[in-house]
Amino acid sequence: MKKSLLAVLLLTIATGAAAQDQTKGVTGYKPGKGSGAVTGAAGTSGSTGDSGVEKCDKPMGAVAVVEPQDFIMQRLSSYGLSSPVALVRMMIQQSNCFIVVERGIGLQNAMQERELASAGQTRAGSNMGGGQMVTADFILTPAVQFSEGNAGGVGGAIGGLLSRSNPLLGAVAGGLKFKEAQTSMLLSDARSSVQVASAEGSTRKADLRLGAALFGGGGGAVGGGYGNTNEGKIIAAAFMDNYNKIVSVVRSDESLQRDVGTLKQEAGKRMVAGEVFNEGDVVMPKIANVKLLAGATDGSKVVATLARDAELVVIGPEKDGFLNVQSSAATGWVKKVLVTRP
Repeated sequence: MKKSLLAVLLLTIATGAAAQDQTKGVTGYKPGKGSGAVTGAAGTSGSTGDSGVEKCDKPMGAVAVVEPQDFIMQRLSSYGLSSPVALVRMMIQQSNCFIVVERGIGLQNAMQERELASAGQTRAGSNMGGGQMVTADFILTPAVQFSEGNAGGVGGAIGGLLSRSNPLLGAVAGGLKFKEAQTSMLLSDARSSVQVASAEGSTRKADLRLGAALFGGGGGAVGGGYGNTNEGKIIAAAFMDNYNKIVSVVRSDESLQRDVGTLKQEAGKRMVAGEVFNEGDVVMPKIANVKLLAGATDGSKVVATLARDAELVVIGPEKDGFLNVQSSAATGWVKKVLVTRP
C-alpha cells in the first residue's frame, strides 16, 4: 500500500514538472544555481518571481516576523543557512496579504535616526517624530526542527525512485544532509498575544511538491543559502506551504483582518512630526491665553480663552494640526503645537 501511494506521488511530481516546463513557468531544474521556491522581488508596485505564493487583493494587517531562537539558528548555520526571516518577509510582501513592519536590526537603525532628530542633529524639514510607525497587528514566528538520524534518509526513500524519471530531481532529494526538517509558523495577535493561526510541514511533504515551484527560474537568488543549496530549497518550499496555510486561515476569518490600506498608500504617507495624542489623553496649554476655537482652522470663532493651568481632555482625532478637546468651560479645537502633557 505504501509503495503504491509513493508511486502515485512520484507520478504526480513528474507530471507536474513536465506540465510546468511546457508552460514555461519553470525554466528548468538547476540545483545550486540561485533558483528556489521563493525568488524575485517585491515593492510598492508589485512583485516578481513569486510563483506558488498565495496572493491577496489587499493586505489583511501588518505583521512583524520574529527571529528564530538561537538553537534553531545554530542548526541552520550547520547546513550553511542563515536566518529565514528575510526569506519569509519577502514571501509575505510578494503575496500582498500583509504589510511587513521592520522589527529586526533595521528598527535599531530607525531608532537611531529618531534619537538624532530628538537631539536636534538632523536638518530642518526631516520630518522625524513620534507617532509615525505602523503598529504590528500580528507576530509571525517561523521555526525549523531537524532530524539527522540516518542522514540522507529522504534521498534513500525517494531520491532513488525520482532518479528513474528525473535524474536531477532525484539527485536533489538524494543529496540532502538531513533525514527530515519540520517547519512551522505561528501567528499571534500583537495586542492580545493570543495565537490565532498555525501551520506546519516537513521535507517529506515539501519534496513531493517540488515539481510545482521549488526551482522557479529567473527571479534571482534568495539570500542566506535558501536559493543556492538543496537543503535551503527544500526548507523554503516547506515555509511557503506553511505561509499559504496561514493566509488561508486569516482570509477565511474576517474578525482577524485589519484595515491597513495598501502598501503603496502606507509608504506614501507624509507623516506629521511631533507628539501624538489619543482620545482620552489630558493636555494643558504651554502658555497662557491659548484660544479654544469652534473649528479646526485659525479663522474659526473663539469659544474660550484658556489659562496656563487649564486641563483639557482630547475627545477626537487630530485634524489639520488641531486637537478636538473638552475643557471645563467649553468644547472646541486647539492648536496641537500650543499644548503638552501635564
